[in-house]
Amino acid sequence: MSLDLSEQYNKIYRYCYFKVNDRCAAEDLAQETFLRYFSHTPYISRGKQLAYLYTIARNLCVDYYRNPRRDEELLGEAAEGGFAKSRELEEKLSESPMEQVETALHLQKALEQLPVEMQELVVLRYVNGLSVKEILKITGMSRSSAYRMEKEALRRLKRLLA
Repeated sequence: MSLDLSEQYNKIYRYCYFKVNDRCAAEDLAQETFLRYFSHTPYISRGKQLAYLYTIARNLCVDYYRNPRRDEELLGEAAEGGFAKSRELEEKLSESPMEQVETALHLQKALEQLPVEMQELVVLRYVNGLSVKEILKITGMSRSSAYRMEKEALRRLKRLLA
């Protein structure tokens, strides 16, 4: 399987952004993901390229939250009067029609109410467009538990958005 790097970069960026909610940090994490991916060339040829790429991204996102400096940076941003999320929201409001923004906000709020595992599954499946088989490799879930979790996540989202 040959990966389309530009398409995968965008998907990895979205995945990291979903995890850290910070544009700059997501860009850094996506870049670091690909640097680590290409530095381990023997593993690339084994056929599990996509799962390996997402595993690296997931681990980097976990490490991002373990970094004690990150807490100081967040406190500094809060003291300055705003987070990147609010700046990005303002940019989205000026770039797109109000209805699209409103729908996206409702969907984001509903998604945030789901457990983290369900959020991750929905993002991988519907935002990044990964197949169930690819998601199973990334998360280590069984096929039946992934299907059950996906069905439950969609049911909850439907209820929250109604």
